[in-house]
Amino acid sequence: MTAYQNWKNKLYTPRQKETFALSRSKIELFVECPKCFYLDRVHGVSRPKTPSFLINMTIDELLKKEFDQHRKDRTPHPLMIKNNIDAIPFNHAELQNWRNNFKGIRTVHEPTNLEIFGAVDDLWISPDNDLYVVDYKATSKNEEITLEDRWKAGYKRQIEIYQWLLKQQGFNVSARSFFVFANAIQDQDSFDSKLDFDMTVLEYQGQTHWIDEVLNKIKHTLDSLRIPKQSVECEYCSYVLQRESTTQSDETIIQI
Repeated sequence: MTAYQNWKNKLYTPRQKETFALSRSKIELFVECPKCFYLDRVHGVSRPKTPSFLINMTIDELLKKEFDQHRKDRTPHPLMIKNNIDAIPFNHAELQNWRNNFKGIRTVHEPTNLEIFGAVDDLWISPDNDLYVVDYKATSKNEEITLEDRWKAGYKRQIEIYQWLLKQQGFNVSARSFFVFANAIQDQDSFDSKLDFDMTVLEYQGQTHWIDEVLNKIKHTLDSLRIPKQSVECEYCSYVLQRESTTQSDETIIQI
């Protein structure tokens, strides 16, 4: 199979019968802009890529190693004790697969035949066997860390999709979930080749009732032969429209 054929096989053919894999991030793309989603999944025209946040990824990996030691020892992490969270890191044979971006937690949504998957950062378990979904976040800001910023709605949907996926696997998943924020301290006299972090744990009550409806809308959109309208808040589509209106042709002359 050529690279081109492999790429084409990852795209959706409207009204296809085969199961189609759809990641958590692509569901988020649909919520942000159905037009961008359709162009991406049906036509292979993706939004411009942004550089990987390598420092954030490193912090994620180090936090996983830190919590994994407590997972092995079956002990609570100091952050759990500090925040009065009666739980320990959850140990499961599939955890490494669930954390893998190319594997993740997977389930087929039968009404749409879409195979939904997503890679979780961590899972904690209570003495009552309630499973808590946990997501690590890295940032650097002077103000208090909260979940109230408008753009953090995507963070919340991220956790809710993980909760939904685990429920489909038959786990007793609590609505209670946690964000572990590593906030790099800016108020330092010098760098000295190191960063210091304040660690914050924020609790969030997830709601998964919206997911089935969105998946049904995604399936309807994928099966349509028309490109959907853009979201009024989509910066990418707005840029394209402004560019097209400004550059009427390749020979546009700007008068100075």
